[in-house]
Amino acid sequence: MMPGTSPPILSVRDVEKSFTMHLRGGVQLPVVRGAGFAVAAGECVVLGGPSGVGKSSILRMVYGNYSIDAGAILLSDPESGATVDLAAGDPRTVLEQRRSVVGYVSQFLRAIPRVAAVDVVAEPLVARGAAPEAAREEARALLTKLNLPDALFDLPPATFSGGEKQRVNIARGFITDHPLLLLDEPTASLDAKNRDVVCQMIEAKKAAGVAILGIFHDEVVRDRIATRIIDVSTFSARKAA
Repeated sequence: MMPGTSPPILSVRDVEKSFTMHLRGGVQLPVVRGAGFAVAAGECVVLGGPSGVGKSSILRMVYGNYSIDAGAILLSDPESGATVDLAAGDPRTVLEQRRSVVGYVSQFLRAIPRVAAVDVVAEPLVARGAAPEAAREEARALLTKLNLPDALFDLPPATFSGGEKQRVNIARGFITDHPLLLLDEPTASLDAKNRDVVCQMIEAKKAAGVAILGIFHDEVVRDRIATRIIDVSTFSARKAA
């Protein structure tokens, strides 16, 4: 499905966000004001701009990790046709949207002790009802594609190198078919060979009609995969504080 032929999967509308600095007497630290954009199926929209303008904060608001002060974050499920304002939802709503609509690849893998890498990757599929062994087979295929040595598949990733952990993290985020995928610097710890693999995976998601919102400081990667770039500094509140 080409971008623009259906309603956007993500709509961010007039979002405002400030942090309260409790250790400084409740001082309000503004982050963004009037943030607004949309991401349609088959797009890879990149949040651009210098450090400190609120790119990661926006990604975390869309995932529901951060609340917002004003505005709306609308998620549309192409399968059910339902639209939910994540900003107005309770924790149960947020968790349901993560299960059905929005996937996320963070910068760092939060590894569960003593759980094998293959099971870490397979878990999102199992949580959505897939048979455990079928999910593990798909996990193994993704880890192989990302050049993780077979000998590591059945080991807990807590002792892996940074690049190895990130490949497990990427496989875990890409294994499902969520309509919206959030990517926070997924290639930062990778060598050139594996960056290319991740770019191919992103391109495949775009071709499948997934809407992608991401942060990429690597200009080569960004130029290759971005449908368009949003300059977050245009609605950063920090310059006005």
